Amino acid sequence: MPETADDSWEYSLYIPNDPRAVTVCRRTLRLILTMHGLINLTDTAELLATELISNAVRHTKGPAALRVRWKDGVLRIGAWDADPEPPEPPRPPEHLTDTEDGRGLALVRACADLWGWQPQARYGNRGKYVWCELASA
Repeated sequence: MPETADDSWEYSLYIPNDPRAVTVCRRTLRLILTMHGLINLTDTAELLATELISNAVRHTKGPAALRVRWKDGVLRIGAWDADPEPPEPPRPPEHLTDTEDGRGLALVRACADLWGWQPQARYGNRGKYVWCELASA
């Protein structure tokens, strides 16, 4: 049964700094969206989550987390990591190369309706939260 605009929920999946965790996050996200009747958002959401979590695992040394929230018809996907340094800004399309480095946030910017980042400090832990949003319609 598809979600309605007044339904809201949130999930967090904490992961170790391990490249295999990216696949765990992607498959978990697919299951969450399928169970909430949001299969139409799955392909784009998986791409976005993969880019965000890959960056968190690749560019930091500590743990990370995938956060997924549905509220008011908007899906927010985010990656928390323990490094407080801001993410590298996305490269403009004309500066992208065939290498795999440097394309993640450019893909996020191109595919998401909105994206951003914010520093995080909770319970003495520092880090950052990089997020993006997809509207359901």
